[in-house]
Amino acid sequence: MNRSTVYDCSIIELNRHHSDRRGNLTVVENGESVPFDVARIFYLYDVPGGVGRGAHAHHTLYQLIVAVSGSFSVTVDDGSVKRTFMLNRPYKGLLVVPGIWASLEDFSSGAVCMVLASAPYDEADYIREYSDFIRLKNKALQDD
Repeated sequence: MNRSTVYDCSIIELNRHHSDRRGNLTVVENGESVPFDVARIFYLYDVPGGVGRGAHAHHTLYQLIVAVSGSFSVTVDDGSVKRTFMLNRPYKGLLVVPGIWASLEDFSSGAVCMVLASAPYDEADYIREYSDFIRLKNKALQDD
């Protein structure tokens, strides 16, 4: 298990181009805009009020979470410390590193969450039970 902390998670501002008459354009480029090559992109949308998403961690996967429309909050947890970020700008994303439990909540009506991931889907990379996550984090601390 990665020894990462919530302080390894940060807001990344994506490159944006403006045009007063034609709208805005945000650019994401592998290795440039994000600190990993994007291997998978998925969207969350039509999330009912009061419903949360995520609530898991990854062994090796990096993610950049972006509110492309609307807003939602992301709470990151390293087993000792929790931090909550409000995402509400399509040109800002939250970098979530491996070994961090992440929960998405408080979706506004019409919110769309885009996740850029460093690898294709792999069920073996997921830690879905919080008790397993804490056990693995504690083991990583003991191994050092």
